[in-house]
Amino acid sequence: MQYWLVKSEPFKYSWDQFLKDGKTFWDGVRNYAARNNLRAMKKGDKVFFYHSNEGLEIVGLAEVVKEHYKDPTTADTNWVVVDLKPLKTLPQPITLATIKATKELADMDLVRLSRLSVGSVKEKEYKLLMKMGGLK
Repeated sequence: MQYWLVKSEPFKYSWDQFLKDGKTFWDGVRNYAARNNLRAMKKGDKVFFYHSNEGLEIVGLAEVVKEHYKDPTTADTNWVVVDLKPLKTLPQPITLATIKATKELADMDLVRLSRLSVGSVKEKEYKLLMKMGGLK
């Protein structure tokens, strides 16, 4: 199993809307590194949901329920989506400031590659974030 983080601006697509929808395809990715991360996602992988621009915090945990396929919002076959479903809201959202202040998380894609909209999360980072967020 692998772990990931996806970013969304709450005014465009919030965690609350994701919970209401129950499932979504993750579209709009137009960066090759982020696209490659979508292509690497496997069914069952866990995905942190991060509110960018407003909030600047990890707010929930989702799961990949369908592996990559062509993005239906564009005719360009270079772009893909994955289907995600929400699993749990973090009892304690994890702010970017907290993440940056935690030395064990200094190498996270979220910190090192701050503009990347779909990033990988190492297993040790995942376990620490789960603990920090009040899950397990």
